[in-house]
Amino acid sequence: KFLIYVSGALSMWGDRMWHFAISVFLIELYGRNLLLTAVFGLVVAGSVLLLGALIGDWVDRNPRNKVAHASLFIQNISVTVCSIVLMLVFSYKQRIEQIWDGWLTVVCYTVVIVLADVANLASTALTIAIQRDWIVVITGYNRGHLAGMNATMRRIDQVTNILAPLAVGQVMTLASNVVGCGFILGWNLVSLIVEFFFLSRVYRIVPALSVKPPVVEVDQVDLQRLERRKSQDNVAQPQPLTEGNCNTGLHIKEIPNLPLCFRRFRWLVSTCKDGWRAYYRQPVFLAGMGLAFLYTTVLGFDCITTGYAYTQGISGSLLSLLMGVSAITGLLGTVMFTRLRKSYGLVNTGIISSCLHLGCLLLCVCSVFAPGSPMDLSLLMPYITSNSSTEGSSNQPLLPDRSSIHWTNNTVLFDNVPSDTAPESYISIILLFLGVITARIGLWSFDLTVTQLLQENICESERGVVNGVQSSMNYLMDLLHFIMVISAPQPQHFGILVIISVLFITTGHTMYFLYAHKVKRKRLHDT
Repeated sequence: KFLIYVSGALSMWGDRMWHFAISVFLIELYGRNLLLTAVFGLVVAGSVLLLGALIGDWVDRNPRNKVAHASLFIQNISVTVCSIVLMLVFSYKQRIEQIWDGWLTVVCYTVVIVLADVANLASTALTIAIQRDWIVVITGYNRGHLAGMNATMRRIDQVTNILAPLAVGQVMTLASNVVGCGFILGWNLVSLIVEFFFLSRVYRIVPALSVKPPVVEVDQVDLQRLERRKSQDNVAQPQPLTEGNCNTGLHIKEIPNLPLCFRRFRWLVSTCKDGWRAYYRQPVFLAGMGLAFLYTTVLGFDCITTGYAYTQGISGSLLSLLMGVSAITGLLGTVMFTRLRKSYGLVNTGIISSCLHLGCLLLCVCSVFAPGSPMDLSLLMPYITSNSSTEGSSNQPLLPDRSSIHWTNNTVLFDNVPSDTAPESYISIILLFLGVITARIGLWSFDLTVTQLLQENICESERGVVNGVQSSMNYLMDLLHFIMVISAPQPQHFGILVIISVLFITTGHTMYFLYAHKVKRKRLHDT
């Protein structure tokens, strides 16, 4: 456990530093414009959305040590190479812009985004392998020990989420972007060696990690044999991935002259389709979908909420303090999870956490209609033109002039703050952040509940692909919340976004309630 914790802490620290730094680097490279950052975010979300099932299938089909080592190596080497490219671009930017009429700059931007995306995909694979599979085996499928390890890993994640960006941000501020790239480069190389050694040690200590359920190799001969056996015996194969492979074999047999690239493409499409089918067939499908719906929200400490707080007269120092308090409440959620699970069971812990989460978010709904809220109800009536929408500071976008933005640890700080941004009353913004901060107790407890439900109820042969699809769903719902903000970017729209977010969260918890009802009804039927 200690080796896993240290390895996880190093990995999370490196991930948090890199995710923060790459956003800053892309803004600096493109003349303090958010375009490259937006493109990077879209590429990352889209790639995980499309490839999540394939990543999970790859995790399932290969030995655990090879998956962990390959993911670790690809992730750290991608970040290392990307850091070197960024150092060269920052050092010789003017010369690079003069080569090939500026097209070399475009090539460098493309290389940086692609390498950063590969690193994120490898990080996703490593997270699925270690936090969704290895931990289950290490604890010997003991539910109490599993809950403890999950909670500890989440606490480590919460702490690194605050400290790691602050550390690399200080290096970049006190030195330069080039030094910041070098710092991240050195960290990843050292982390690669330490994590590789620690994970190898864990693999040797726990013999059960070397045992995985057999997976049928995917080649034309085996596929045709499985298809013939299926047609003769008329018996469905037990593993959904094998069923998908049989379908692929049928296509190959029907079109024997199909080029290899097309056969590979068909296999990839079939694997993705079967992965989503396997996800849908899981008994915890509703719980997983409920967790995914919680990602469609503006009620978190990202650049959207902090940008809105800025327009309401909240200073950057106060926002940083509020983020620290939210981290503490998140840690309290992990403590509450372990105690509730021990006293009331895992399913009931999810119900209690859901009720607590929704109850706290009611404060956010109240903030929409409280004094000081900039919400304009005339926006709900399209036939009424609002003359007030062009007056005063209420028409400022959630993210003001790009040239005045500084990025620190998911918080947006601004220079040249307008003197008239202070609202008539601070009641609305107080209620908003009070709801967001207190809701994190129930949120993280609920997140840990669903995570353990997925760990306990998914069969070992499908653990990777199902968690890969779960990651895809999380990214898909996260994309929706950015689309919401793009559609309604003004501060007077934010109240509508809050209400929509609460509706999505309520839908997610309702799905979990349906899952809990099915589980309890099944238990009563069995008894």
